Amino acid sequence: MSIIDKLEAVQNRFYYVEEQLSNPEVSSDMSKFSKLNKEYSDLKELMGVYQNYRATENAISTAKEMIAEEDEEMRVMAKEELQELEPKLKQLEDDLEMLLLPKDPDDAKDVLFEIRSGTGGDEASIFAGDLYRMYTKYFESQNWTVEVLFSNEGTVGGFNKVELEVHGKDVFGKLKYESGAHRVQRVPKTESQGRVHTSAATVAVMPKLEMEDLDIKTTDLKIDVFRASGAGGQHVNRTESAVRITHIPTGAVSECQEARSQIKNREIALTRLYNKIQERMKKEHEATISANRKSLVGSGDRSDKIRTYNYPQNRLTDHRINLTLYNLDQVMEGDIDGIIKSLQIAERAEIMKGVEE
Repeated sequence: MSIIDKLEAVQNRFYYVEEQLSNPEVSSDMSKFSKLNKEYSDLKELMGVYQNYRATENAISTAKEMIAEEDEEMRVMAKEELQELEPKLKQLEDDLEMLLLPKDPDDAKDVLFEIRSGTGGDEASIFAGDLYRMYTKYFESQNWTVEVLFSNEGTVGGFNKVELEVHGKDVFGKLKYESGAHRVQRVPKTESQGRVHTSAATVAVMPKLEMEDLDIKTTDLKIDVFRASGAGGQHVNRTESAVRITHIPTGAVSECQEARSQIKNREIALTRLYNKIQERMKKEHEATISANRKSLVGSGDRSDKIRTYNYPQNRLTDHRINLTLYNLDQVMEGDIDGIIKSLQIAERAEIMKGVEE
């Protein structure tokens, strides 16, 4: 099936969804309406590019007809127009191929976002705080909303750990590349000799659980509640707010005690359990496709060093795609959209290569 055949089929689906959204029976079912509205929004972007592609095709056809005319002035104008239109058509075709690639169904989801200090003692905690500031500025630029679920501050500033819930449009689709170890090279505030130290913090990004996504029976879950322990405030030992969930068929276990309420801890523990099971299935699936192939952007394992922040050189390096920038000062102010777009392009190119193979 050619790209045009695929797009004609997509266009038919677009018109069907558009029609369904005006159906009173659909609009009265909020769950169904919400899903169709999301699909309509995604298809509308594709249809906009497709309509631009067809208009450019028609303009090229008209220009070629003008070149065959006897009027020399018209022929010159048509040739100049053709020189602009043909590269534009190629770019639009590339854009359409990208938009037609299968999407990760989790991309549209909200996320649980965690930053932890790693190796490097107090400096690692300070750096975790710097990352927190960087990301919150980026969240603000995207008009996302953020809820702090848990935070444990470092002794000299920053955070030992901070856990957030981020809500908005395509949150996981943009933040999923941030999982892994972030390394910093700079003179720490705690260093009196002016020597450059290397420290690290880890970031974990998980798509927030939607109940309809789970293909897990509640009868397969064993849920235990208990009193939380450790740092976190006076509330932790007063009630049985901590939750542990076991998925009996697989033996996967997750727990959460960070949040103040049992309901929130249960939700987070269930999300963690879902991600454990999903990750296991994902690894099995990838193993069947290629035993040696590793995902371009990594698995999110905390031992993976994904990025280095070098302050003396004002340099940022993303090791997964060999991207080096010399605007670290701007990056730390939340200007990371260009980095994320570069990672998205690299991932899509990898997917396209797999499709072609």
